[in-house]
Amino acid sequence: MYQRLKTFVTENRIPLIVAAAFFMETLDGSIIVTALPSIARSFGETTLALSVAISAYMIALAVFVPMAGWASERYGSRRVFATAVGVFTFASLLCGLSPSFWTFIASRVLQGSAAAFMSPVGRLVVLRETPKNRLIESLGLIVWPALIGPVVGPPLGGLIATYASWHWIFFINLPIGALGLWLVLRYVPAHVPQGERQRFDLFGFVVTSAALVTLLQGLAFIADAPGQRATGVALVGAGLVIGWLAVRHANRHPAPILNLQSARQPTFVLSTLSAGFWGRVAINTAPFLLPLMFQIGFADSAFKAGLMLLVYMGGNLAMKAATTWMLKQHGFRKVLVFNGFAHAATLAGCALLAPAWPLPAICVLLVLAGMTRSMHFTALNTIAFADIPATARGGATTLSAVSAQVASALSVAFATLAVALAQRLGGGEALSLVDFQIGFAISAALMAGSSIWMMRLAHDAGAVMTAKA
Repeated sequence: MYQRLKTFVTENRIPLIVAAAFFMETLDGSIIVTALPSIARSFGETTLALSVAISAYMIALAVFVPMAGWASERYGSRRVFATAVGVFTFASLLCGLSPSFWTFIASRVLQGSAAAFMSPVGRLVVLRETPKNRLIESLGLIVWPALIGPVVGPPLGGLIATYASWHWIFFINLPIGALGLWLVLRYVPAHVPQGERQRFDLFGFVVTSAALVTLLQGLAFIADAPGQRATGVALVGAGLVIGWLAVRHANRHPAPILNLQSARQPTFVLSTLSAGFWGRVAINTAPFLLPLMFQIGFADSAFKAGLMLLVYMGGNLAMKAATTWMLKQHGFRKVLVFNGFAHAATLAGCALLAPAWPLPAICVLLVLAGMTRSMHFTALNTIAFADIPATARGGATTLSAVSAQVASALSVAFATLAVALAQRLGGGEALSLVDFQIGFAISAALMAGSSIWMMRLAHDAGAVMTAKA
C-alpha cells in the first residue's frame, strides 16, 4: 500500500503540486461567503457592503487572467507560477491582518490578481510536463479543487467564524502556500522561454479588461440590485461592444494579450466557448442555489445546509475514481452528451425537492448530481486541449481560464435572475421554495440544451488522449 502510494505521488508529483495551489485558490474564493456577517461586524459595516469583497476578488481574477499567457511565455511558467503562489499567500496574510474595511478590500484585490496567474499557468505547467496519453489522469487531478473547494468552503467558513475568528479563514492559507511554493521551486522544471520575447499588448489588455469588468459588473447589478438594472443592462451592452473591439484587435495584432488561435479548433470551441460554456453555467448554479434553498425553502440552519453540500461533494469525489475509465471506455462525445443529460435530470430532480422528501432520498439525488457534475467538469477540461498544438497551449489555457471565470460569474447572475423572476411572477414578497424550484427547472433546461449542442462534437474527438499508453 505504501509503495503504491509512493509510486502514485512520484508519477503525479507536478499535477498534485498544481492541484494543491488550485485548492487554496478555489477554497479562498468560497470560504468567505458564510463568514461575511462576522467580518462586517468587525469592520462596522453591513453584510451587503462586504459583498464587494467577493466581487472585487472575482473582477480582479477576470481582469488579470488574460495577462497570464503573455507572462508565462516571457518569463517562464515555473517562475510565474511560483510568484503567483507566493503573492497569493502574502495577500492572505494581509487579509487576516487588515485593520479596516478598505485595506481588506485592497488585500482581496491582490489575492484575486495572484489567483488569475495561478490557474492558467498551473494548467500550462501540467500540459507541458505530461505526455498526451496521461493527460486525462493529470488534468483530472487538478480538476479536484474546482469540485471540492466551492463545496467545502461555505461550511468551513461558517465553522471557523462561529467557533474561532474570521481571520483564520485567511491564515490557514499560510502553511499551504509556503509548502506549495517550496514544492514548485523544488520539483517543477525551469524552462527558458524560447524565441523572441513579445512586447506587452497594452491596448489589448485595456480593452479586454474593460470588457470583462463592465460585463461582470453589469451582470451583478442586474442580478443583485433591482434599482440599478437599467444601469446593469447598459453596462452589459457596453461590455459586449468593447468585447467585440477586443476580439477585432486580437485577430489583427501579431501577438495579442488574448490569443484566439485556439478558437479556430472545433473541439476547443465546443468544449470551452459554446456548448461547454453554457453547460458550465448550468452546472455552477447548483452550489449557489442549494444552500439558499435549504435555508429559505426548507428553513434549515446554515450549518445543516452546509452539511447537505458535503453530501453533494461526496458525489463529486465518488465519481473521480471512475472518470478516467469512463472516458477511455466510451470516448468524450458519448460521455459529454449522455452525462450532460444525466446532470440535467438531477437538476430537474432538485426542482422537485421538498421538506416532505425523506432524507435518504435527498442525499441520493445530491450524490448523483455531484457525480455527474464531476464527470462533466473533468471531460470538458480535458477535451478542450485535445487538438491544440504545443505552440498554442499558452493562449488556449488563458482563453479557457477566462471562459471558466465568466461562466462562474454568469451562473450566479443567471440563477439569481431565474429565482427573482419566479418570485416576481408568483407575486411573493419574499423568496419561497417554489422560486428555487423554478430556478432549478430553468437550469435543467439550460443543461439539456447544452447537451443537445454537444452532439456536434466529433465521434473520435480526443481519441489521442484516450489511447492506451
